[in-house]
Amino acid sequence: MYVGCVAFDVEYRGWEDEDQRQINDLRWALNSRLSDTELQLVVEEVMSNYHELFRIKRSGAKWDIFHMLSGSWKSPGERFFMWLGGLRSSELLKVLGSQIEPLTEQQKVGMCNLQQSCQQTEDALSQGMEALQQAIVETLSHNSLASGNVVDYMGQMAIAMTKIATFDNFLHQADLLRLKTLQQLQRILTVRQTARALIAINAYKSRLRALSSLWLARPKE
Repeated sequence: MYVGCVAFDVEYRGWEDEDQRQINDLRWALNSRLSDTELQLVVEEVMSNYHELFRIKRSGAKWDIFHMLSGSWKSPGERFFMWLGGLRSSELLKVLGSQIEPLTEQQKVGMCNLQQSCQQTEDALSQGMEALQQAIVETLSHNSLASGNVVDYMGQMAIAMTKIATFDNFLHQADLLRLKTLQQLQRILTVRQTARALIAINAYKSRLRALSSLWLARPKE
């Protein structure tokens, strides 16, 4: 594994620890008698940490885009549900469920529109990724690669490398969608609903990790 990948894995573990610490603070703040203004400050700390996550992922992708897309830095359960380096925003919105209720009619419309927008963007990115993967398959299947001509071989591999480099943009667009979804949630929900939403997202990811651990520890007989 490249040094940059190892550094990313270490940074990500640090991010997870900080995320859990901040969620614990957020849970305490939500259950205490803090004002909405004070609670908002704690929410912003969690949001700022998500900005940091997407920054280190962007940096990690420059070292090895395959490492970022494979999710080897996540638990098996998280990897199973992974889409372009993380969870789908549309799926996370479904996870929130009753955690953010009751919603006003205006909030319901906002959440519905956000769900549809996320789904459409995810579909477009998925189609783009599939087309790019197919283009790479066709490049690697080119007859010149089997001709034994070194110049032709290197030329086709250079084309494939250029296509692979564009994977970084898909990962970046997926992370931008995740960030914008969180920001849009803040606009639609009250500060207390937003706090509950962030806690619910953290709990869902924790359950995926716990599921992985339980599965791996199960009796094998």
